[in-house]
Amino acid sequence: MTRSRSTYLVLCLSVLAGGLAACGNRVETTPTAQELNLPIALSPSAAPPAADGPADLTGASVPAKKATPKTAPTVARTQRWVKIFSGPSAQDITPNADKKKGSKTVELNAVDNEQIGTFVTDGAGRTLYRFDNDSGRPPKSNCNGSCATAWPPLLIKSPGRIFPSGIDPKTVGYVERADHTCQVTINGRPVYYFVADNKPGEINGQGVNGKWFAVGPDGGKTKAIPGFPLSNAVN
Repeated sequence: MTRSRSTYLVLCLSVLAGGLAACGNRVETTPTAQELNLPIALSPSAAPPAADGPADLTGASVPAKKATPKTAPTVARTQRWVKIFSGPSAQDITPNADKKKGSKTVELNAVDNEQIGTFVTDGAGRTLYRFDNDSGRPPKSNCNGSCATAWPPLLIKSPGRIFPSGIDPKTVGYVERADHTCQVTINGRPVYYFVADNKPGEINGQGVNGKWFAVGPDGGKTKAIPGFPLSNAVN
């Protein structure tokens, strides 16, 4: 390889790395090896995909995987470097076991509950919440620092893909947080986990301080649990 070709290769790889430096500055797509005129051995697709985490998150049984859709989902919309698809993935998705770390691929599933109605979980069945102090128009998270320790945001990494089931894909997106990570949103509302939920389907954060509620498929809040104290938990 000549010196000029080596220099060109280094510059191309530097551009790719720089495009992923911060949430708001990431590029939407990664150029192919052919577009960059790179040797095939250096193609990004040649590297094996990284695993986000184990499938069994708590030691408890994990809900059965939904049936494979008959038609492969298509891209319903894009937000810069994140693609939101028209339905569930045709392949199994392994969410990150650590609630505080994001994934490049996120599943959102609408599930029914007799107490609070229909709410949204991630691909492992973990409940997702919304915070009344946040803004949906425009999207903004106001939960940072110790708040985000108790309520870890659902983060999406670059290049991101989101597969919603039972949620309108055109309402799904992300917002840049104060720490420059990117948080998944539904209808503009940032969504979170609750640190005290340890098993799939738990809703221990429901109604906390009268401000935290499992998020509905439309981004709205679900019903409070009758008789549940609203003032004795984490803000």
